[in-house]
Amino acid sequence: MKHYERRLPHWDVVGQPLFVTFRLHDSLPANRVFPPDRLTNGQAFVAMDRILDRAETGARHLGIPEIASLVAESIRDGERRFQRYELHAFVVMPNHVHILVTSSVAAARWLGPLKGFTAHEANRILGLTGKPFWQHEGYDHLVRSTEEFSRIRRYIENNPVHAGLVKDPEDFEWSSAHNAPPERAAAATIGGPTNPTLCPSPYTSHSPTPGDSPALYCDAPSSSASALPARSKNPARES
Repeated sequence: MKHYERRLPHWDVVGQPLFVTFRLHDSLPANRVFPPDRLTNGQAFVAMDRILDRAETGARHLGIPEIASLVAESIRDGERRFQRYELHAFVVMPNHVHILVTSSVAAARWLGPLKGFTAHEANRILGLTGKPFWQHEGYDHLVRSTEEFSRIRRYIENNPVHAGLVKDPEDFEWSSAHNAPPERAAAATIGGPTNPTLCPSPYTSHSPTPGDSPALYCDAPSSSASALPARSKNPARES
């Protein structure tokens, strides 16, 4: 397992669920920074995601249906066509993407191609050349328990609801909740936070570190950590 220290941890890990968030270039105000000496990883993520969900300024290219569909299908292809990961949940918001996967290859070997291909095709649709599409830096989080896994999946699929885009998760077309089996769609809302303003973060399975806001740690798990979801008996391999 390789760990790259930048603004937040970056993990090249195979066989363990990974929660990844990446956003459009210029999707946040230029003066908005999240200094590591003042904010913990979870606080920085929540601050960023709240701003992105409001989408009051900055790029919103993923709100264009053709581009949103391009990104959603490319995410699905990472599993069904290239077998680079097992896809658990995703959502394509107007200015950012959340994805929960269990990688079959190092994360850099699927995230780079995913962002590179979608950037090229999206810029073609927009009639742009030589322009950055995705912000270079992203956020990722290694999932360590079944409780955390379930919370993150609910968070991802409920993100359009919390952002006021739809009433129910399955109504959002560019999400793993859309057209999901009824029992799968229901699971996206069962046990979710009752107040998304106070509990918007998926970073809730670990004990608070110094400086973390208690509001980030709602829906805390029991003291004994459960095993992570088992992978399929025939793990996918890169084609």
